[in-house]
Amino acid sequence: MSDRTIRGLAAAAAALLALSACATEKDEPAAAAKSATEPVAVTYEGGIYVLDGESMKVVHNVELDGFNRVNPAGNKTNVVVSTERGFEVLDAVTGTMTDVTYPGSEPGHVVLHGDRTILFTDGTGEVNSFDPAELTDGKPEGRQYKVAQPHHGVAVELSDGTLLVTLGTEESRSGAIAVDAQGKEIARSEECNGIHGEAVAQGEVVAFGCKDGVLLFKDGAFVKVKGGKAYSAVGTQVGSDASPIVLGDYKIDPNAEREFPGQFALTDTVTNTLRVVPMPKGVSYSFRSLARGPKGEGLILGTDGALHVVDPVSAKLVDAWPVVAPWTEPMDWQQPRPAVFVRGNDAYISEPATKKIHRLDLTTGAVVGSVSIDGVPNEISGTLTH
Repeated sequence: MSDRTIRGLAAAAAALLALSACATEKDEPAAAAKSATEPVAVTYEGGIYVLDGESMKVVHNVELDGFNRVNPAGNKTNVVVSTERGFEVLDAVTGTMTDVTYPGSEPGHVVLHGDRTILFTDGTGEVNSFDPAELTDGKPEGRQYKVAQPHHGVAVELSDGTLLVTLGTEESRSGAIAVDAQGKEIARSEECNGIHGEAVAQGEVVAFGCKDGVLLFKDGAFVKVKGGKAYSAVGTQVGSDASPIVLGDYKIDPNAEREFPGQFALTDTVTNTLRVVPMPKGVSYSFRSLARGPKGEGLILGTDGALHVVDPVSAKLVDAWPVVAPWTEPMDWQQPRPAVFVRGNDAYISEPATKKIHRLDLTTGAVVGSVSIDGVPNEISGTLTH
């Protein structure tokens, strides 16, 4: 081999190494980019922390002004954020706000059911329903509907295309209607004064809260379930595909500036009955305290700092797992208080007093991980695994 050939091979090798180094340097930012596994989103004043749901480490800090609310978007990647501008979509895995928005004042309830995510914008009365799987490709085509008058409402879309939407004005709310896939009204009830909140039980039975009980939609018609008192208000409710019984709050003082309920409601959507169950003496809860476990069990985060487990069939409190220190519900609903988000066998629970987030194993009742954050946690939510 000649000296010229050797020098040529050496130069070629050096060039290849240089190209390889350039490629490595170019790829480094992508390789170094952090991503969250099973993301959990926690709001604080000034933004949103995104935690890795497995390691319980803070992966992203998304700066965002204003009072922001978070809900699952219905897929493995995204979280819906209610901002001053409307509904916006966060890519929780990468910690970036996407360009998918549903603008409008007073973005309200986000409902997940089946393969649909339904948004209700209180300030405009607009309803947007879409398949959350399509969010990864940009803004979904979706379905739009507008109520007669804007109000603090909610909407649910069933598997057959039936859309349930609340009736109301800025001053009052009276009930709900059902419209078919073409937008034609097929059922109506105005027997639900102060209608608020929703839950879907086993068999696609939908429950709405009223000031005197619950309004159900089942078998194509509305059914009223009395609350037992002239004022027996049910607002926040949570359902489960594994149970025909809906867990809800239950308040009995119409004159209270902020009632601290000492009991809760279990609504049986098969028998159309409502059962009132007392909390342990001296224990209350807030609207951010209610959740359902993987087997349909009820979960209530009490002011005693324990996560109480409810057997919905027997209506008994069967367990109480200590998680946080005892707490008191603030008068202002926007102020932080312990809150719970459940995904599979995990319950993620915030503790504003210590600036911590805890992960509790619902199969054992043990706290299996905790993390401290810089800001005071307020709302907590996350992506869904299915």
